[in-house]
Amino acid sequence: MDTKLTALKDKLFSGKEGQQLPAIAEIASFGDEGLQVLDEFIQTRKSANTEVSWIDGKIHQTLLQSDLPKAIELVQLHYPNGVVTLRSDKAIDYQQIQILLAKQEFEEADRLTSKKLCEAASVDALARGWLYFTEAKSIPINDLLTINQLWLVYSEGKFGFSVQRKIWLSVGKGWDKFWLKIGWKKDGSFTRYPNEFIWSLEAPRGHLPLSNQLRGNKTMQAIFSHPAW
Repeated sequence: MDTKLTALKDKLFSGKEGQQLPAIAEIASFGDEGLQVLDEFIQTRKSANTEVSWIDGKIHQTLLQSDLPKAIELVQLHYPNGVVTLRSDKAIDYQQIQILLAKQEFEEADRLTSKKLCEAASVDALARGWLYFTEAKSIPINDLLTINQLWLVYSEGKFGFSVQRKIWLSVGKGWDKFWLKIGWKKDGSFTRYPNEFIWSLEAPRGHLPLSNQLRGNKTMQAIFSHPAW
């Protein structure tokens, strides 16, 4: 095995996320030999019943970006339905969100997330197309956690309601500080939807999901106060 690839493999298996993230794409660049290393790593995590994290999401995304037959084979073998096990107390299908996030199509995933939140809340919310803050508590815990995990896993841990909630708490629940921190407000003005938002991993931590109808304080606070957390 190439000396550099061996060093990258050591970083991947180190368990240190700061080393694992840059190593994944570099390992894949070694072609089939690198993909064999990723295959071994995936199998090791599965054998140890390691909890799914953004590491798995990053590997899935990296494999999807490759057109090598070996990469396609590994996706079919390890991630035929994606990384996240989808749970819903209302039999709602979240697979399309997973597909979009795996492809880093964040804007479309955000739109679908808004729709699915309404569907999980109530028939009225789905028909209306947006949530009342009083309806947020009706979203089942499993459904909210599933949506949140999808965003976490496929964003290197940068996006998700739990990330936003943590930031909100860190600024003392101050909304103006929160908007600035996640990039929803700048120079005294709210960021304009959709063109001024950053639909990529270059966005500030907590920038997504936007779920545009949640920008009212009461509805966001209801989400952040949900028993899922």
